[in-house]
Order: sequence, then structure tokens, then C-alpha cells
Amino acid sequence: MKSESNMPMHIAAVALMVLLWTANTQAGDVKITPDLPYVEFTVSGETIKVERIQNEDNVLTGGYTKTSRKCPPFCVQPMHVAAGVTTVGELELLDFVKTKVSAGNGVLVDARTPSWHEKGTIPGSVNIPFTDFGSEDELVIGLAMVKLGVHKNENPSFFGGLWNSVTGNGNSKWDFSKAKEVLLWCNGMWCGQSPTAIRNLLKQGFPAEKIFWYRGGMQAWQSLGLTVKVPEMK
Repeated sequence: MKSESNMPMHIAAVALMVLLWTANTQAGDVKITPDLPYVEFTVSGETIKVERIQNEDNVLTGGYTKTSRKCPPFCVQPMHVAAGVTTVGELELLDFVKTKVSAGNGVLVDARTPSWHEKGTIPGSVNIPFTDFGSEDELVIGLAMVKLGVHKNENPSFFGGLWNSVTGNGNSKWDFSKAKEVLLWCNGMWCGQSPTAIRNLLKQGFPAEKIFWYRGGMQAWQSLGLTVKVPEMK
């Protein structure tokens, strides 16, 4: 017969076992899709796991809880940002990172200003501010283009440059033969930073069929409880 003094410890042990069993059976209930609990990929030697927050009581906090912002500049963006550019959702973005970025054939671009990027970004992203693609500073725009696999054209064609200047499809100073596929995003469907970056890329002559846009941005990403990465400060 157990002594009365041992009962509290016994009860506590049983309660702990119940809690652990409950936690284990509920772990992973919040999946990305019924057959996809998480996505794992490697970018620049770093293995990254993207999943949804398992706490079903989790809610948005901070600026992404706002529904109304002054327009301009925070205006509702169209579903299709430009002809030839494909708008994607979260599943397409994850597939892009897993198949394109990991293989070095694609670039996921956080087109927001550095102050936004530093607060948290979509894993696998590189921060190239939208202003860089429209910069008049050759060094700034050149460095941005190199990250996308685009280089200066050493032998620009006069007729190519003339034709592009007439059609508005960029100019011949860039060599897009090795341009990577690029997927850009910013803060959400009310944010014009990535659309501006896309329009400036098109003006430079970047192939529209190689450009993708995640319209939902950080607000939609966080509303689904998906993993957010806080970049390490250098």
C-alpha cells in the first residue's frame, strides 16, 4: 500500500506523462498541405526548414495586423503586375526555393528596404532593395544585376539599343543570356516596392518570362504562420 506522502509525486508523474503524450500526438497538426508538413532546402550551404507555427491560438502582432494604410503610397496592387510576369502563391514560392534557388538557377528577392529586411524575411531570400534596380548609379544597379546573373554587355549592338529604346524594352548594355529566374516580394498586397522593382527590371530589358511575383508578401506569409528568418547582423 502506497503511503499518503507519495501520492502527490505519483500524481504529478502521471500528469506529466499525459501532457507529453498529448503534445506528441498534436505535434505537426498544422501542416502546409495535407501531405506536406514542412519544406526543407539548402541555400548557400545552410539547411533551412520552413513550417507553420503549431500553436493554433497564434495571432498576428505589430504592423501586419493593420488593414488600412494611406494610399498613396500604400495602395492595393493588381493581381498581374506586368505582361509576361507570373504571380505566385506560397506553395509556388516554396517550390521555387527548393528547386531553383537551391540549385543556383533562381534568386528569391526581398525587394524591401534594409530596415524592413532586418526585422525578418522569408527564408532563402536575398535583400536587393527595389531602389537599386532603378538607380542612376551604375555601380549600384550593376551589383544588383550581377546577383541575378546579368552582366554588362561588352559589345552592345547599335541597332539592338535603338530598337529597345523605341520599344521601351530596355537597352543593349546588359547581357541576359545567363539571367537567372527571379521571384520578388515585399510587404503585401498593399506594398508597391516589389512591383516597382519588377517594372524597373523590365525597363532594363530583363526577360519577363523569368520574373515571378509573390503578391501576398510578408503579411500573407505571416498570416499563415510560416517560418520567418531574422538575418544575422554583419
